[in-house]
Amino acid sequence: MGAEVSAQSYTREQRQRYREKVRQNLDVFERMLTQSSFEFERPMTGLEIELNLVDDAYQPHFHNAEVLEAIADESYQTELAQYNIELNVPPRPLPGDSALELEQELRDSLNSAAGKAREVGSTIVAIGILPTIMPEHYEREWISRNNRYTALNDSIFVARGEDIYLDIEGPTGERVATYCDSIAPESACTSVQLHLQVAPSAFADHWNAAQALSAPQVALAANSPFFFGKRLHAETRIELFKQATDTRPIELKNQGVRPRVFFGERWITSIFDLFEENVRYFPTLLAETTDEDPMAKLEAGIAPDLAELRLHNGTVYRWNRPIYDIVGGTPHLRVENRVLPAGPTIVDVLANAAFYYGAIRMLAHEERPVWTKMSFAACEENFRRAARDGIDARLYWPGFGELSADELTLRHLLPLAHEGLRLWGVSDAVRERYLGVIEGRCTTGVNGAEWSTRAVAAYEAQGHDRRESLRLMLAEYARHMDGNEPVHTWPLP
Repeated sequence: MGAEVSAQSYTREQRQRYREKVRQNLDVFERMLTQSSFEFERPMTGLEIELNLVDDAYQPHFHNAEVLEAIADESYQTELAQYNIELNVPPRPLPGDSALELEQELRDSLNSAAGKAREVGSTIVAIGILPTIMPEHYEREWISRNNRYTALNDSIFVARGEDIYLDIEGPTGERVATYCDSIAPESACTSVQLHLQVAPSAFADHWNAAQALSAPQVALAANSPFFFGKRLHAETRIELFKQATDTRPIELKNQGVRPRVFFGERWITSIFDLFEENVRYFPTLLAETTDEDPMAKLEAGIAPDLAELRLHNGTVYRWNRPIYDIVGGTPHLRVENRVLPAGPTIVDVLANAAFYYGAIRMLAHEERPVWTKMSFAACEENFRRAARDGIDARLYWPGFGELSADELTLRHLLPLAHEGLRLWGVSDAVRERYLGVIEGRCTTGVNGAEWSTRAVAAYEAQGHDRRESLRLMLAEYARHMDGNEPVHTWPLP
């Protein structure tokens, strides 16, 4: 959810000053893109994994402060709700056996954290939406003790002027339709974020490629089929996140005002397009200002922080977000890919990452890129279908027409991913291990959403009601998660 802020509410004067600083930052950023040197020589990648905490009955456990104190590792941080934590993985280069080393490090880290969490009664679960979360769980104190989260919640409701209405219907007619008086349901959405550092001149190609690739990513990795006890979309997290953070009352929706969770509406030619859209279209939520004079710093040869612009950017929830950051005094740009759910296992997470990094390498460098042959509207429709139908989604792709997500992957995208990773200098062992997992999902038709849905159906067939079936499924899920075998190999109960 981003960096901490100092206040939970802001005056009109603070908001006006913040708007002025954001616009000043934007002008300086535009100048930097033509004058400054950015770090991009090494293909650096980064990873964030959001996690859930459950108790012995596999219900949400609202004790993240105690869990983080027990873990005592700054790689683990707070998240929106008290049953969420986040694991931040330091950036590293892609080539060689780096991914295999990362898998072992992540397993060791999570095993250690899980042991410490158990000491305070929590079990760590990586899943897109915690299937046992129910409306009554939000009737207690749920939000983490963090100014940023309280300020976001309050600012969204001030902007709306009314409660949030959630309305999501699944393919079999199961539906959640309810009003919410906080952004608490957004905390149910736990994801994996992938970062890729790129040169300013190459940013647009990589962002456009990431947009095109988002639908196949979601279809293959869907892992969020249940919310409030209902079987909804294969990746319900996509629609839930959009609705749960919506600052627009119905009248503004009817006028076509853009949602805060934003897929976009066009292919871009520069990273500046995205930052400029964010400033032009989206009102302030967090009005924190600094004393920095960004133009003076730039003219002195120092990379400015652009703190206000970065803070504002962090409150526009694009599925592929532009990032400006500074490390060691040198600025760099990243594409932050935010479409993936957490889990089911570390090997599944790294398979999703390998597929993304390999395929985007090829898609961003094609002579006739996919975005020159596909309308942006078709790209967005692919994304909607993928979230709704998961691995069964039918997607449009130039040169192939409309075909299933698994067929598109096997025939076209998986070979691209293999070649892209090879060009990155990734070892054969890494490519075979992780892209083999993607191939296995395609040939079996099983991802996290499909396994969870079938497991719940199996428990219901044994005579259990939905709530008990969800609890039993999650217990079995957690056991398999710790075994680190890919989800398409898990047996059904």
